[in-house]
Amino acid sequence: MDHATLEAYLVRTRWFAGKGRPFTVTDARTLGVLSGRTALPDVAVCLVTVTYTDDEDGSERYQVPLALYDEIEDRIGHAYVGPTEYEGRTRHLYDALHDRDSMQWWLDGFVGAEPQGSTDVGGLRFRRVSGGDALDPGLRSSPMTGEQSNSSVRFDDVAIMKLFRKVSPGVNPDIEIHDELTRAGSPHVATLYGWVETEVDGQTVQLAMLQEFLRTATDGFELALGSVRTLLADPEQGVDGSGGDFAGEAARLGEALADVHDVLRQTFPAERRGRDSTAELARAMSTRLDAALRVVPDLAHVAPRLRALYAAVSDTEGLDVQRIHGDLHLGQTLRTAHGWRIVDFEGEPGRPFEERSLPDSPLRDVAGMLRSFDYATGVVEMSRAPSSAQERGERSEQARRWSERAQRSFVDAYLAALDEMDGGARSDRDALARRTLLDAYVADKAVYEVVYEARNRPAWAPIPMGALTDLAER
Repeated sequence: MDHATLEAYLVRTRWFAGKGRPFTVTDARTLGVLSGRTALPDVAVCLVTVTYTDDEDGSERYQVPLALYDEIEDRIGHAYVGPTEYEGRTRHLYDALHDRDSMQWWLDGFVGAEPQGSTDVGGLRFRRVSGGDALDPGLRSSPMTGEQSNSSVRFDDVAIMKLFRKVSPGVNPDIEIHDELTRAGSPHVATLYGWVETEVDGQTVQLAMLQEFLRTATDGFELALGSVRTLLADPEQGVDGSGGDFAGEAARLGEALADVHDVLRQTFPAERRGRDSTAELARAMSTRLDAALRVVPDLAHVAPRLRALYAAVSDTEGLDVQRIHGDLHLGQTLRTAHGWRIVDFEGEPGRPFEERSLPDSPLRDVAGMLRSFDYATGVVEMSRAPSSAQERGERSEQARRWSERAQRSFVDAYLAALDEMDGGARSDRDALARRTLLDAYVADKAVYEVVYEARNRPAWAPIPMGALTDLAER
């Protein structure tokens, strides 16, 4: 494939992470060719290597499935990549995920794979999970909007396929964890139906996963934003008596996370680490704070209190670690008619798979969710029309109470569910250590957020900065 054509297309996509950086396409190889059916277009599944010229060691590999047509297809003109010479003639390339005819190849691949088995199609291996529902080959595909780092395609109201854009060798944590939670019968994830993989240079690379489509799902962050807006629409309404009260939903979400953590603890390696681990954790948090101060000097007024908190972490006796979500926030949750579902177990996308799979404290997930509640109120407050200082103060106080009530309900329900699973409440000393660790994880997450916002969305920086100020004053 012509490298210049691919470069021009990459910068127009939502999922390419290198926009704004100088780069070149240094390799474009074909992983598989789906062809041989007159009713369907040929599709070349390409692995595109991008090298950044501002970093000698900076390169990434992206999956780009391309539909090849002899003529221009106006119906999918928005997905046009460009012309290419292919097998001796000019063909027109389109991003295959936007082409219903092309997506039939993927659906047929999953249909043809036996449960707990696999089938090979054009160099790609389609694997099915045991006990998954039978799939109808007549399902119609449509691309999903809104996703950025990956691309998803819905097959009617039955299944949804996530195609990983940035790919690496090894087991993708999203597939690995969903596979185990599906086998365990967890009600808090979408059932995994299967995945697609291939071999690259002797290593397995996982390319896509197929899951149950949750028909009644609402994005958790959007649900929280609606709750805050409802509350702030009536400045005289108390939080607990408002239609915007989120405490009940937060508690149910806490119980769902506790159940998922319990299954992960039983399924993957877990251990209790000693005091050395908490001392190492405290050092890592302090190091991140030092780096953040160089980017955001305004952190100086909270730094002494944060260092005291991290010192308290180093004095705790140990740390329970296990597999966790790794990048949890309200946007990684869905509220359905049957309860909460947690999605996207890929972990932090900037880290290698082997690092994302390392055991970590489940309190890191809890802290991520607590910060997300705070962001819900901050985003709504920023979006409101200008008002008097008094009205702003009243609504800010309402928002603070909403966040505190949601956070408290979430944590209380989460810890109560865990204690019940453990067979009883823990000692007061354990509870104090857990609170110290949780505060430290919240602070560490907020420090990261301050740096991110300063670099990308300066107007949002007061959200995490305000949280750090409140935490330092406690």
